[in-house]
Amino acid sequence: QVHLVESGGGLVQADGSLRLSCVASGSGSVSAFSLNVMGWYRQAPGKQRELVATLTRGGRTNIVDSVKGRFTISRDNAKKTVYLQMNNLKPEDTAIYYCTSGINAGDYWGQGTQVTVSS
Repeated sequence: QVHLVESGGGLVQADGSLRLSCVASGSGSVSAFSLNVMGWYRQAPGKQRELVATLTRGGRTNIVDSVKGRFTISRDNAKKTVYLQMNNLKPEDTAIYYCTSGINAGDYWGQGTQVTVSS
């Protein structure tokens, strides 16, 4: 079982920046398979959860068009941590941001961290 803990959310004005972090832990050692993909989804009020960005252990990224050029995903495999640097934030980025990991994205989920962007 993998336990994911997000941090770094908060309230920021439009055009501001935030950096989200997500650390993986588990009973015993966390297998490489369970961290093959690490990434972020978000869910805004009244909307479905959507992909933001994912990054494989091998370096392959998948980023939703709406955040390309503004958000950057990275990971530190030794620290079992994935990051999401969010720049030029917009009010429409307001959502709960969820960390995910697994052989594929969605196998494991964190509890989420709130990001609120004021206009």
